[in-house]
Amino acid sequence: MDDVPSNLPFNAGSAESSPGPSGASGSSPGPSSTVLAIGTRKGLWLATSSDRVTWELRGPEFAMTEVPSLAFDARSGTPRLLAGVRSEWWGPNVAVSEDLGHTWQEPQEQAIAFPEDTGATLERIWQLRPDTADRPGVVWAGCEPISVFRSEDGGRHFELVRGLWDHPHRPQWGAGYGGPAAHTVLPSPVDDSVHVAISSGGVYRSDDRGDSWDAFNSGIIADFMPQEYPEFGQCVHKVARDAGNPQRLYAQNHGGVYRSDDAGDRWISIADGLPADFGFVMLAHPSRPDTIWTIPLGSAGERNPPQGRPAVYRSTSAGEDWERFDTGLPAYDFNAVLRDAADVDTADPAGIYFGTRGGEVYASADEGETFNLVAANLPDVLCVRAVRT
Repeated sequence: MDDVPSNLPFNAGSAESSPGPSGASGSSPGPSSTVLAIGTRKGLWLATSSDRVTWELRGPEFAMTEVPSLAFDARSGTPRLLAGVRSEWWGPNVAVSEDLGHTWQEPQEQAIAFPEDTGATLERIWQLRPDTADRPGVVWAGCEPISVFRSEDGGRHFELVRGLWDHPHRPQWGAGYGGPAAHTVLPSPVDDSVHVAISSGGVYRSDDRGDSWDAFNSGIIADFMPQEYPEFGQCVHKVARDAGNPQRLYAQNHGGVYRSDDAGDRWISIADGLPADFGFVMLAHPSRPDTIWTIPLGSAGERNPPQGRPAVYRSTSAGEDWERFDTGLPAYDFNAVLRDAADVDTADPAGIYFGTRGGEVYASADEGETFNLVAANLPDVLCVRAVRT
């Protein structure tokens, strides 16, 4: 895919390409457009749609560079796009675009770097997360080795969150299959708490914006460890926050799907009704309480859709029951969906998006009930992020 032109029109509703807009190179999306950023093992693609059915695809940006993390920052009104990129030659860095990926600003020095006294070297940026609207300059980053960094200038420069790095549990945290990662950072919209999910370390919470941290894993099983319910060490795959109740969290684990109604103090299983409790994806509706999505995989040993039949599962009851949706998805596909290769937009009805390790990207304009193909034959999809413009 390295020779893909910078503006490749793609019609998800048919096998033929649709005409792109005139002057597409460098053009901006029109009113009420959706922009989808797709990070892969070998570059970044951007897709634009006015109806979330037919898409215009352009890329790659950062060709031959891994793009494991992306974030749209729309707190100021005009969305900015942040990309955590990883070059085999130059290492990881954060690039910023003020025009939805047409031009990029990348610092000469690493935006994220460990202080010399830590003896650590940054390997990968797993998560970029803008804070709330009343903290417009703050952006969080979850990284490998397991660490969290915070920026006060919109993501151009970051400082290590020492409270987590110096935590006495850190020497005992392990590496997930993909590496030791702090892959979920959830700042609260109502108070000074921040949640971090670690593979493998579990869920940690700070109630003072990162100065101090405690483990919050009560009720989460870790059946791969000698003690099934340890204080920490669980391999949490993704955590999402409920739209109506900031204290309500949802987690997809390495075996186990959970809900907490008290900011992580206690977790209960919500896996009943799912074909498997293993997977990576957990999404929460941005405005409707109790509505969540997950994409189950058969087992830790296989990491395929159950029976090779991909489907998205939705609950509108905070996980008390689930509905299966697969309209528009292939009858058989044995590719997994990674933890950040899925997203939900802010439209009504909400759009659901995900990409597979086989390089296919799908979009739903009706909250997961039907899907259309956005792109195919891309490299391994690592991260998908959507924004409405």
